Amino acid sequence: MTDRPALDDAPWLDEDQLPEWRALVGLVMTLPAALDAQLKRDSGLNSFEYHVLAQLSEAPSCAVPMSELATLAQGSRSRLSHAVSRLEAAGWVERRECTAAGVRTAAHLTAAGQRKLEEAAPGHVREARRLVVDVLTPEQLSVLGEAARAIVAAADPGLACRMATEPAERS
Repeated sequence: MTDRPALDDAPWLDEDQLPEWRALVGLVMTLPAALDAQLKRDSGLNSFEYHVLAQLSEAPSCAVPMSELATLAQGSRSRLSHAVSRLEAAGWVERRECTAAGVRTAAHLTAAGQRKLEEAAPGHVREARRLVVDVLTPEQLSVLGEAARAIVAAADPGLACRMATEPAERS
């Protein structure tokens, strides 16, 4: 005997829901890869590194404690540590002691990092427009945003709260 529910008990998608689900899966599989490919090709950054730089650029003093930055960038502390090491080696980020909330380490965006982000951002926003914004009507884009916020709220309520309180980002 197993504790797994029988196949007949599964809440299978109906014939109207299944194509919509497959479309969403296609979107979440292809869009991040396409955006990442553009960033790598044009700026040498991956999407995670780009978003780390973007989060730092929006922070007061262009610095964020590493533990908070991991949350903001939607990555594990280990992934962030590796990314920051690569960004440090390029001269775009520095790790500094942060005593504001106890002794911990903060990532700080350097002037070279700000220039790198400013260099990468136009191509990234052009690609976001090409792949999403410009292929949808304003109404479709609004519905997509609303649907995305509802899905994020179900999947990660903490992120949904942060998204609701953050000012709109450029990209």
